Amino acid sequence: MSKAGMARRRAYALVMTLEMALIGAGLGLVAGCGVNLGGAPAGTGIAARLGADFVDIDAVPPNLTQPVPAVGAATGSYTWDCGRNENGHRNTVNVVSAPGYPGPAHHVHDYVGNLSTDVDSTIESLADGETSCRNGDLSTYFWPVLRLVDEEPADGHDGPTGGYDGPTDGHGGRIQVPSAFTLTYRGNPQGNVVPMPRLLRGTVGDAAAITNGGARARATWTCDSTPDRRTTSYPVCPPGDQVVRIHDFPSCWDGRHLDTPDHRAHLVFPTVDGGCPKGTFPVPQLRLVAAYDLPTGKRFQIDAFDGQRNSPLTDHAFFVNLMPDELMARVVGCLNSGRTCVDEQSAASGPALRS
Repeated sequence: MSKAGMARRRAYALVMTLEMALIGAGLGLVAGCGVNLGGAPAGTGIAARLGADFVDIDAVPPNLTQPVPAVGAATGSYTWDCGRNENGHRNTVNVVSAPGYPGPAHHVHDYVGNLSTDVDSTIESLADGETSCRNGDLSTYFWPVLRLVDEEPADGHDGPTGGYDGPTDGHGGRIQVPSAFTLTYRGNPQGNVVPMPRLLRGTVGDAAAITNGGARARATWTCDSTPDRRTTSYPVCPPGDQVVRIHDFPSCWDGRHLDTPDHRAHLVFPTVDGGCPKGTFPVPQLRLVAAYDLPTGKRFQIDAFDGQRNSPLTDHAFFVNLMPDELMARVVGCLNSGRTCVDEQSAASGPALRS
């Protein structure tokens, strides 16, 4: 096996270990687990120096709750590998909320999955793309990049590919590639799930949470050694720990629409007990977990729109489902049977692209 292949396998093994730790802490078993995030405690130590958006993770109390699964509920999980965006697939577009619009230069997205997602993409054209997913999943998954503040690339290149927007615009810094990344589908604690339809769009979080009041915010940050401590602030992790972002998507579908004008009403979050609101049906619940190796004591931030202060509260993500029907059926079977599944294709050491 090549050195690159071995490194990729080690990174995938690391994030799988993190995912299992999340499951053991109550984060990964069911789609309806809740978190009492509350207000972040005042910064102490390093966090006090870095600013109000940061919190020392040891100042965050364990804060997870979860509903008790019903007998026979879909308590399984299905994990697969789409890489870490090592190939640098990034741009400023949003094919879900603003297709065809290039977007501002200071709001760059990372992608895994469909490699054709760009400004000229349509939802339909994505079906002809290639994918970074080893199991043939053609879906597109994207979220704002994370940057080390005031870190200029050695090559001096600017913009989304070079990763630096300049020192004075408030949006600069070297883009950080996740050191580990995983996608996991989870079930529902109150019953079985039904297949997610092709071309279904999903949204989690609010890119304008600061000016919108924060009601739709779903930002979730932690460290890899403290999966039971989650916060809406940027975490200051112990030396050697990884900074972790978790995006848990809504999973209750209205059974009719693939998208709606607000990109949310058709796919909503479960209730407190983990069940789906009346008139909706549970589909596989998507979790994205990204882990980063960052130097302790250095400022970092996600890309954000003007007026949002690069706040951690504005973290968000999107997906467009383009899983082949037979693959989605395999996911549903795994979840409804209560099994913990890792796609066998994820053990491969090289890229798997659809030709």
